[in-house]
Amino acid sequence: MEEITFEQLVAMDDDALDRVMRNGHPIDEDVLAGRVYDGVSLNLPKLVMKLSWEKFAKVFHREPDGSLRGWNCKVEQSPLAEPWVLKIQKGAPITYGHYAVRPCDAYRLPRPYDGGLMLDYGLGGNGRLDPTRNLRDPVVAVNEGDSTLLLGWSYVDIAGARVGTPSFFALRRGAELAHTATPPREPPPRS
Repeated sequence: MEEITFEQLVAMDDDALDRVMRNGHPIDEDVLAGRVYDGVSLNLPKLVMKLSWEKFAKVFHREPDGSLRGWNCKVEQSPLAEPWVLKIQKGAPITYGHYAVRPCDAYRLPRPYDGGLMLDYGLGGNGRLDPTRNLRDPVVAVNEGDSTLLLGWSYVDIAGARVGTPSFFALRRGAELAHTATPPREPPPRS
């Protein structure tokens, strides 16, 4: 099968993105660790895009205990063709939505998007009132054996109810990690 490029992924409609997610491939955590991934929100309604953002960054950091965690960073909202530039405040990137990275097979997903990894914001140390706390993002490698281009989808997990969103996102491997963010609070113990 022909490899999918970042540009092709960003141009896909919901049905095509769903097919890529369903046929996604495992992700090599070692490729993620210590990297910033350039992110693009895909197929959100135009009003939602105007109220939020199209470009963002996801960061992956390996902890001394071997676990993988991450966080989102705000970026300048320039055209997609331009480089991702992190927004800085007080000398550090602006971060939000911290998450733990876990195998997808430990979760009951509302869609059959298994085989990849789960970004679990409930385990990321986000505050009790932080709306990202209930967010879950299954993520898969788009091309077999290549963890540099990823596709993710978001759903909300509230009291055992799993509700899908229209939100897909593409992630392209970017720069090396230059700043390690501290979670907003101590994450819950690993189960």
